Amino acid sequence: MEQQKASSQNSRQSRFLLLLVSLLALMVLEPIIFDFIRIRFLIDIFFSIILFTCIYAVSEKRSTTLVTILLALPKFGSTWALGFITHPLLYYFDAISGIVFIGYIIVLILKHIFKQEDVTHETIYGSIVVYILIGILWVFLYNLTELLHPGSFSLASILDAESKKELYFFSFVTLTTLGYGDITPVSAPARSLAMLEAIVGQMFIAVLIARLVGIHIAQSLTKK
Repeated sequence: MEQQKASSQNSRQSRFLLLLVSLLALMVLEPIIFDFIRIRFLIDIFFSIILFTCIYAVSEKRSTTLVTILLALPKFGSTWALGFITHPLLYYFDAISGIVFIGYIIVLILKHIFKQEDVTHETIYGSIVVYILIGILWVFLYNLTELLHPGSFSLASILDAESKKELYFFSFVTLTTLGYGDITPVSAPARSLAMLEAIVGQMFIAVLIARLVGIHIAQSLTKK
C-alpha cells in the first residue's frame, strides 16, 4: 500500500514538473521564434504540447480526463485553424475556448493542491504552474476584450500573431505588477481586467505560495 502511494506521488510530481517545463520553454522560446525564426506553426506546436501536458497533469480520474480532452479539442482546433483562416468568429472561438480550458485546468490543479495534507515538491510545482496559467488565462481574456472593444490596448489594435505576443508580455507584466507602461489598457473593461489580474497575482503569492512554503518548512523542522 505504501509503495503504491509513493509511486502515485512520484507520478504526480513528474506530471506537474513536465507541465512546468513546457510552460517555461514556451515563454523562453516564443520571442526567439517570433523575432528570429518567424515561423508561426512552431508556436502552435509548443502550445499544442502544453495542451497535452495539461491533460496529462490532471488525469487522475477517467471522467476528469475525458472532460479535459473534450475542452482541449476546440482550443487545439482553433489554434491550428488560425494559421490558415482569419475569420473574425474564429478569433472569438479561440479566445473563449482558451478561457474555458485554462480556467478548468487551474481549478483542477488548485483542487488537488488544497486536498494535500503534506506539502511536497509536487505541490510547489503545481502552485508555480497555476501562477503561470493565470497569466495565460488573462491573455485570452485580454484577447476577447480587444475583440469586443477594439482599441482596448494601446499596442493591440490588430489581433494577429504579433498583437497576441504583446498581450502575453502585458499579461505577465501586470500579473507581477512590474508595470513598465509601454502597453496600457485604454477601455474600461481592459482596465478592470488589468486591476483584477494584479490583485489575483499578489493574492496568489501572499496566500497560497506563502502558505505552502511555510508548511513545507514546518514539516522539514518537524522531521529533524
